[in-house]
Amino acid sequence: MAAPTAFRRVLLKISGEALMGEAPFGIVKPVLDYVAGELMAAHELCPEIGVVVGGGNIFRGVSDSAKGMERVQADNMGMLATVINSLAMQDALERKGLPTRVMSAISMPQVAEPYIRRRALRHLEKGRLVIFAAGTGSPYFSTDTAAALRAQEIGAQMLLKATRVDGIYDSDPAKNADAVKLDNVTYDEVLVRHLKVMDSTAISLAGDNKMPVLVFDLLKPGNICRVLRGEPVGSRVEA
Repeated sequence: MAAPTAFRRVLLKISGEALMGEAPFGIVKPVLDYVAGELMAAHELCPEIGVVVGGGNIFRGVSDSAKGMERVQADNMGMLATVINSLAMQDALERKGLPTRVMSAISMPQVAEPYIRRRALRHLEKGRLVIFAAGTGSPYFSTDTAAALRAQEIGAQMLLKATRVDGIYDSDPAKNADAVKLDNVTYDEVLVRHLKVMDSTAISLAGDNKMPVLVFDLLKPGNICRVLRGEPVGSRVEA
């Protein structure tokens, strides 16, 4: 019997970069299958899970590859990259037997359902894992902001940000060996200290609505389940 979970409904944000493993870009199948396995285990603990997958492994609207390109066009390409990742994640999950729905903020009915809040809630209530694709459907907003928005809309109890680092640091641990991990910070601290958690729009939206944010290492096996059980993992952002 599964251990009790601290949550009824959560929104999980997965960075696109996490799906490329050590490759320079794209989707690495063993990593995709690993993430799907972690989500399968998490779904047994918390049957109402929404997921937002970034697109940085394929295309980022403000990356070097987009320099010289008109920003709106680049961001539209970035949103389509999240659809590619979402469909790949859906395939990996359904091959493992987990009912999944991809809901896109950009209309493309041949490959994904349109995002309709009430329909998304119904899917969650039926135990289907819902993947929210195409960001907010508008340029200038990151997938972090889309995650914060969808978390509010579906009534999630917490926004979980799964990354390739084990929490929030006072500086970039990849560049500074003396970087200090922060277990608990406030929304205002994140904004004032320019901590690399989420962009300011996402943090402001979470803060305005008192949505707790937990940042943790996706690549450590079992971490999603530990978070759902309320174990001390990663770094927490709250008021």
